[in-house]
Formats: sequence, C-alpha cells, structure tokens
Amino acid sequence: MALDLVKIKETRVEKGITQDEMARILGWKTRTPYAKRENGFVDIGADELQKIGEALGYGKDQLGIFFTFNVPERERKMKEEVK
Repeated sequence: MALDLVKIKETRVEKGITQDEMARILGWKTRTPYAKRENGFVDIGADELQKIGEALGYGKDQLGIFFTFNVPERERKMKEEVK
C-alpha cells in the first residue's frame, strides 16, 4: 500500500482548502512544508495524515481512502493466471 498523494490533493481542492490553509491547520507558518509533503518530496507522518484527514472531513477510521494498493504489474499478472 502507498499513500495516494493525488487523492489527498484532489480532496483538498474539492473542499476548497488551499495549501496555505492546510499548512496553518498543521501548525506551520508557511505552505512550503505542506507543499513538500503533498508533492512527495517529504513523507507524510501518521499524525500529519490524521490531521490532514480531519481537515478534509474524515475520521481516523476513514483514512484508508488515501491509500492505494501498489501491486507490481508482474504480480498482478501472476495472480490472474492462477485464477
């Protein structure tokens, strides 16, 4: 599983929250630390993900929507062949 940064950004934009606003929610003075996380330059920590999720209207039990299964193509093909 991998964190789906595109989903986080899409949800933030849909909710009308800017990177500046999200940075302030996370306790930062500028948007730069948040932008680096949303763009994949810095990993998002578990506590940060929970705060981001809450800001976007999701509880900690709903954070799974921000993850994607990243099974390599080769393994997916092998699984399909077994069926």
